[in-house]
Parts: sequence; structure tokens; C-alpha cells
Amino acid sequence: MNPKIRAAFQLASVLSAALGLRSSFRAAREEKDKLALADVVITALGLITGTALAVRALRKGEDDK
Repeated sequence: MNPKIRAAFQLASVLSAALGLRSSFRAAREEKDKLALADVVITALGLITGTALAVRALRKGEDDK
């Protein structure tokens, strides 16, 4: 698969997960559930890492030209 297409799918996946994470954060904050809040933070860090990897893949594809 083309690296740019793969990176675009990865970014779309991260965006979709971020929307779900937003509702999880609100629910955890409402219930004052510290474990759920920790889960949200750890998941958010994973999303940031995934985004960075996708951006790097896009840039690397541009550098190859």
C-alpha cells in the first residue's frame, strides 16, 4: 500500500479515536473516576504518538521524491 494512503488512514483512525476519547473524558470527570481519567490520559498519549508516526510517514514519503 502507498505510504501516503496508509498515513492518511492512520490519521483518520486517530481522529475517530479522539472523538470517542472526548466522551470518555467527560464521563470520567463527571463520575470523578480517577482510574478512568488515568486511562484517558494514557490513551491520549498513544493518540499523540500515532499522530506523530503518521506525520513522519507522510514527510518521509515526500522526502523520497
